[in-house]
Amino acid sequence: MNHLGSLAVRGDDGAMDSLLREVRPMVVRYCRTRLARVAGLAHYSDDVAQEVCIALLTAVPRYQDRGRPFASFVFGIAAHKVADTLRVAGRVETVPTDTVPEQPDDGPGPEESAVRVSEAQRARALLDELPEQQRTLLVMRVITGLTADETGHLLGMSAGAVRVAQHRAIARLRKVALANRVLP
Repeated sequence: MNHLGSLAVRGDDGAMDSLLREVRPMVVRYCRTRLARVAGLAHYSDDVAQEVCIALLTAVPRYQDRGRPFASFVFGIAAHKVADTLRVAGRVETVPTDTVPEQPDDGPGPEESAVRVSEAQRARALLDELPEQQRTLLVMRVITGLTADETGHLLGMSAGAVRVAQHRAIARLRKVALANRVLP
């Protein structure tokens, strides 16, 4: 991706097309994962991913290589677009739908939703205890659902190194959780 990014920055249209084809599936998964945390927003993920791709098209000419993987530039744009969507959604009271459901909602009730929110807050607090590199790796692998190969490609690591780093991050997370008495 770094090579395609540098070619796209230089104005290579073919490289830009290839870059977008490579980036879009990962961006869609990232948006879907982040927006699914908020009830009623998962259906915006394809639209937000499209906005990320459009923003990438306009931002690539201004991109400056600062020694970080090009993917961090892409995911930075994605994080901002997701945050914008969450901010706007916070001001919207209802989510419009095209149809009325024919069956009752089998989704989680208020108690289960409250437990999920509480668990998510604890998980975020635990992740905040990790160094940034380990936190980023776990988010990419566990939350976003990227494979070891995809994560390694984005972080400039081999798939084996990703798996080892993930194992170490989870072990550290477990140690922090036990120290904070989060785990039984």
